[in-house]
Amino acid sequence: MREGLATDISAERLDVSREKVTVLTGKVELQRGEQWLGTDQLTYEHEAETFVTEGPVKYQDRGLRFLAEKAEGDQKADVVRLDKVQYQFNENVGNGAAESITLQGDLGRMEQGTYSTCPPGQRQWEFSASRIDVDQEEAMGTARNATLRLGGVPVLWLPYIRFPTDDRRRTGLLAPKLGYDDRNGIEYEQPIYLNLAPNYDATLTPHVLGQRGLMLGSEFRYLSQRHRGVIDGTWLPDDDITGYDRGLGSWRHLTKLGPHWNATANLNHVSDVDYFEDFGESLDSTTITTITSRAGLYGRGLGWNAGLWAQSWQIASPSLRPGEEPYRRLPTAEVTWNRPFANWFELGLRAEATRFQHETLAGGERMDVKPYLRLPFGGASWFLTPEFAWRYTTYQLDDSLVPANGDDTPSRSVPIMSLDAGAVFERDFEWQGGDYLQTLEPRLFYLHVPYRDQDDLPLFDTQPLTFSWPALFRDNRFGGADRQGDADQVTMALTSRILSSQDGRELISASVGRIHYFEPPRVTVPRAPPLSEDGSAWVFEASISPSENWSLGVAQQWDPDTELTALSAVRGQWLFGDGGLVNAAYRYRNDLVEQTDISFVVPIDLRWRLIGRWNYSLRDQATLEALGGIEWKSCCIAVRVMGRRYLAEVDGEANTGIYLELELNGVGSIGRDTDRLLHDAILDYSR
Repeated sequence: MREGLATDISAERLDVSREKVTVLTGKVELQRGEQWLGTDQLTYEHEAETFVTEGPVKYQDRGLRFLAEKAEGDQKADVVRLDKVQYQFNENVGNGAAESITLQGDLGRMEQGTYSTCPPGQRQWEFSASRIDVDQEEAMGTARNATLRLGGVPVLWLPYIRFPTDDRRRTGLLAPKLGYDDRNGIEYEQPIYLNLAPNYDATLTPHVLGQRGLMLGSEFRYLSQRHRGVIDGTWLPDDDITGYDRGLGSWRHLTKLGPHWNATANLNHVSDVDYFEDFGESLDSTTITTITSRAGLYGRGLGWNAGLWAQSWQIASPSLRPGEEPYRRLPTAEVTWNRPFANWFELGLRAEATRFQHETLAGGERMDVKPYLRLPFGGASWFLTPEFAWRYTTYQLDDSLVPANGDDTPSRSVPIMSLDAGAVFERDFEWQGGDYLQTLEPRLFYLHVPYRDQDDLPLFDTQPLTFSWPALFRDNRFGGADRQGDADQVTMALTSRILSSQDGRELISASVGRIHYFEPPRVTVPRAPPLSEDGSAWVFEASISPSENWSLGVAQQWDPDTELTALSAVRGQWLFGDGGLVNAAYRYRNDLVEQTDISFVVPIDLRWRLIGRWNYSLRDQATLEALGGIEWKSCCIAVRVMGRRYLAEVDGEANTGIYLELELNGVGSIGRDTDRLLHDAILDYSR
């Protein structure tokens, strides 16, 4: 408080002809604490400790700066009144004007005031009110009889509104969200933020769904020196369409147990298999088939990792029947260890023990151990890494899973040997006045794993891995430990790059490679694609970026046995202007997917932008997502209007949505959260 502080006044001239009154003129400055006033003439009454100015005056304190036609003050009461005022917050972008402002300590009252975060000469939006109270200590403003104007046009009247003047957390209403789609009708969300304590808070979100009823969403966040986490969920009692309760809940938690250990939990539950189809906002969310819950204890140190965790699954889509979910792990213990000796000798171990359980399928226990020896020889331009491993896997099976031979403890023991070798050759060259560096990087990877009959081993978590460039250099073509692929094969690969000698930027990169089989692989799993007797598909990847604004990437897989393309992917991007971009992609996988995807952000001028995306399935001759809209954005306001049509479920039923968002800089947004939607749909949307 300033009441006990001394007041210092300076000026070019003093007039003390009147008793206990001083008239100061010429560059008058009054200062007490953080309070400062500047004017050309000021009359100060010593006994009453009051002052009044004549003519324009500048005034500022801890949080605000003012320019007024006149000021008068009472230093004893710490009150200052300003007439015909323009004001600006010191630490924030808020500013405005008022007929009069009365300041008392940290409290301020404006009569016929305005507030905006736009520059004074560019009022794209503005609140005007008959009265605005500002509490600088709480950094909150309260407006009564307020009108929101966009471009000078009144669009919203509110009898009462509170708004922040800084970015600290506080209890209150957050910006509402408004939208429409075919599945749920008109949607309105009103988040309510509860600042419960410095280290935990909550948000309650009533969500009105026009065709379903009232859904309540909630989120609770907590943070301490050792713990942090989020508990959130939704609940829709007695859905008007389905007639039963709907909901989703999750808990994400982390506890630091020490410098090397922590405990985590990620628990999730959904009320029914149709929840994501009904309430998901994209094809990615509406096609979720299972959700998982996992909790465990994890450690990490120099050269080692360890974990003890449990995991379960829940079916979340009608496309899966009960019993088709993965096995639960109750629990899994795993450890990896690696230690180099000198510069050419390295020992390591990967080990895992798991108990598998299932609602409808027989389970069992599995232990998988893989020690290995690696010899990483190499120099600045070459490497040669032989690796010798031994993999031992053993089971303890439930009675109903015992194979026909009666062995309830089957096992597999197999050695694994690989040799990874490569080199990097470089040459400098000039082209069109520029200096460049080209590399040639051959790589050879030999893998030998003898065949072991594994048909009597169960399949708890094993599936074939997707074939791609990294698969050329893996020692197992299966994920999980139930199958170890046999191999007598060599990968021959070649990569070449062109880099700018000036800044090292990669301009062109091209890679090609293939696995050649000396002996055809024999280990397989049900529903796995057949393997060639000669070798894998040819894999080709390339990228070109002639400038920072252009890029093109290509991935291709060609099967010499069928003489057909197994996979093809092309992605290009063009960046232009101030925030303009065009993305185009094509994706093809034999008998599975063939899609095109085009998205764009096109600036019309400094404020207007066109936004769109079209994701189309050539295989199904159907649009997966079509999105189009327009955005108007300035330094202090943004308006987005969008229409969207997307697949809401696997059977091809489409959903249509209309979204409107008004974003006021420094205050928040009103309408649907289109910004998050656009970030998910358009690569580099916010560049």
